[in-house]
Amino acid sequence: EVIERIRSVIRTADTPSWLRSVLYDFGAPKAGTPKADEWRTLITVYIPLALISLWGDGTAHKSMTIKRAIAYRSFVGTWVSQLKILHPAVDHCPNCHMSIHIYEFLLSFGPVCSWWCFPFERLIGQLQRLPMNNKFGMC
Repeated sequence: EVIERIRSVIRTADTPSWLRSVLYDFGAPKAGTPKADEWRTLITVYIPLALISLWGDGTAHKSMTIKRAIAYRSFVGTWVSQLKILHPAVDHCPNCHMSIHIYEFLLSFGPVCSWWCFPFERLIGQLQRLPMNNKFGMC
């Protein structure tokens, strides 16, 4: 179902002329292996559109429960700790730290759609002022 939806999005999506196209039969053996530029287009354009349409309206919760907030904290904690395993020489960046605080925001303010922009607009401003020289791990 997912691969068929991705193919449908590739066939029907209106994209800018400068965006490199992807084969309509993506994922089929006869289509071959996508090149790096095709993967980039798939991951940044077509796959998000396909997944959003598959997930639909039924996944957005209008209320927050403690169980969901705890699940979020568990998933993010695992993600941050796994980052340290994958990239041991890199220190945690401010956005990793901020992602851990979302748990508190979920409990205080409810679902993300109610408050998402404010804390992250502020964080983006702080991140833009960090002297990191566009190099990975320079936080």
